[in-house]
Amino acid sequence: MTRRELDAAGVTDQALRAAYRRCRDLNAAHGKTYFLATRLLPVERRPAVHALYGFARWADDIVDSTAPGTDDGLRRARLATLQRQLDDGLHRREGGEPVVAALADTARRYAIDHHLFQDFMTAMRSDLLVTAYPTYADLCGYMHGSAAVIGLQMLPVLGTVVPREEAEPHAAALGVAFQLTNFLRDVGEDLDRGRVYLPEDLLAGHGVERELLHWCRNTGHQDRRVLAALREFEALTRDVYRQAQPGLAMLDPVSRPCISTAYALYGSILDAVARDGYAVLHRRAVVSRRRRASVATGALVRVAAIRLRRRRPAPTTSPQAPPADPARQLPEEVV
Repeated sequence: MTRRELDAAGVTDQALRAAYRRCRDLNAAHGKTYFLATRLLPVERRPAVHALYGFARWADDIVDSTAPGTDDGLRRARLATLQRQLDDGLHRREGGEPVVAALADTARRYAIDHHLFQDFMTAMRSDLLVTAYPTYADLCGYMHGSAAVIGLQMLPVLGTVVPREEAEPHAAALGVAFQLTNFLRDVGEDLDRGRVYLPEDLLAGHGVERELLHWCRNTGHQDRRVLAALREFEALTRDVYRQAQPGLAMLDPVSRPCISTAYALYGSILDAVARDGYAVLHRRAVVSRRRRASVATGALVRVAAIRLRRRRPAPTTSPQAPPADPARQLPEEVV
């Protein structure tokens, strides 16, 4: 977290500033798409977004830890500790884990509903118990806590030009779309962890059982039945993106480049999966550096235009052009 961002956000306590920096580091290391998109927000809003995603990443890392000696019992104990720290931070303003301290501060500053964090923790605990979902409706029940609530947490930070409740269904859908994209991209890695997020009825409709997924994963072979199931899951995911899309125009204009960039880059993951022949059981599909740079450059131009309008609201006969080479402004994470 830069000094400028923390100063703009009004974070003065030194321990709290360090906590926000910890969240930023987590996002920079683990979430390139989110981290890049956050760079497009006004500086005073960035710390809050890092806190929200930093906490989500922290909990997710506990659940998915592959460190030697880490079993489900230890994961449950760590999640229980995190839950206690969360309760203390939200209700008693007590310290402890820096990531929780930053989250609690953000929740207070933006009046974020505490139930959203509790629903998220419930979903994290279920990941230690549930390894398959019979139907898409069952999966949606899980994703309410693991993904939809993230979109809802973000809304008070991003701001809206409509009543917030009007934008909430679209924000929740966008969180779900992002997670469905991750599920498709990470089928093989999740299978190694003993989890299958593709609904069992969708797989069964194409004659796919878990044993066939393991066979493909272990042998490196593809199967037409698996490919058909993956294509259907991709189509389902794209439909959720379409449900989320109207919400982009409901956001505060200064927040739209950030979320539009995340929307475009995550959608590009689906394109990369298709181009790679749906080989998600064998390798992770990657969005090209050129595509990431192209999307980010367009977003930088939009940000520059918004800032120009805010500085000079009156129309002029000779509008100022965008920066000659906006790609030179790109963060290192893009290039």
